[in-house]
Amino acid sequence: MNKLKEKTLHSEEIFVGKVISLQVQDVELPNGKHSKREIIKHPGAVAILAITNDNKIVMVEQYRKALERTIVEIPAGKLEKGEKPALCARRELEEETGYECKSLELLTSFYTSPGFADEIIHLYVATGLTKKENAAALDEDEFVNLEELTLDEAIQYIKEQKIFDVKTAYAVQYLQLQEALAQK
Repeated sequence: MNKLKEKTLHSEEIFVGKVISLQVQDVELPNGKHSKREIIKHPGAVAILAITNDNKIVMVEQYRKALERTIVEIPAGKLEKGEKPALCARRELEEETGYECKSLELLTSFYTSPGFADEIIHLYVATGLTKKENAAALDEDEFVNLEELTLDEAIQYIKEQKIFDVKTAYAVQYLQLQEALAQK
């Protein structure tokens, strides 16, 4: 048995929203004492590192209410119930950017905030991009500006905190590492 595992004694769902739910759990700690945990449940999401044929990174600028500011991000979106991540990635890429891709490859998956949330993001690399006529529309509550950045521009955006989220910084640093390895 895992000596670090916490046993859930009781769980109460105190909020259910459009995207997340919040649970308060009573747990037994490994030392036998009790504590409470506040857990955000999330259906999971995808993010797409989309690379144009001229080697630019497709990004979207959008307002993030939780931050009270705009940031530049790679396209991303939440999984619908029962939706496969690869299909979600293709859908989100088209909705947010108007692009479709010939190749879509899973790069990795990671948890965003494991201290209090179970959200997992599946990060894909999309290549062979073409603009789609009659592309799917954004969600009615979604507004974005499309940007296409070189790797150097994206690195500068990180320094300037225009790119200020982990999934996008991770994707940019992945590309930076790939470029460094290719130069060896």
